[in-house]
Amino acid sequence: MKRIGLLSDTHSHLDDKIFEYFEECDEIWHAGDIGTASLALKLEAWKPFRAVYGNIDGHELRSMYPLDLRFDCEGLDVWMTHIGGYPGRYNKRVREDIRQNPPGLFITGHSHILKVMPDKKLGLLHMNPGACGIVGFHKMKTLLRFSVESGKVGDLEAIEIGKRGAI
Repeated sequence: MKRIGLLSDTHSHLDDKIFEYFEECDEIWHAGDIGTASLALKLEAWKPFRAVYGNIDGHELRSMYPLDLRFDCEGLDVWMTHIGGYPGRYNKRVREDIRQNPPGLFITGHSHILKVMPDKKLGLLHMNPGACGIVGFHKMKTLLRFSVESGKVGDLEAIEIGKRGAI
């Protein structure tokens, strides 16, 4: 079993509460719009770290992380990308691939809206952790924390870490 801390849309701001909430996690996953390489490197130095770059990330982050990351975690096929849409409204760039070869877990960022929902048609779970930075229209900074065991997601928690304007 692995415990995962999932975040997105930090936009160069790393709230110290993330370290508290993800202390028990085995890995940290970032669904893009990281902002700075120094932020990513701080998380990499702390825990095993997986990330994709987002639309605001520059050349340095794009050279460090891929646009799409597909991997196995404890028997679960995971696909993470920044702009991917959600069930019933997948982004055109991924739509055909996700229909042809759906993962068990599809993770996106970008919208700044925390959303976890099944796609019953494709048999996958979609997650978007919302945004935990201070840039954007979201009112609350959010994270997701969950476990993966034997190809299944469990112990899912949506976490609010404070209002967007609070540093």
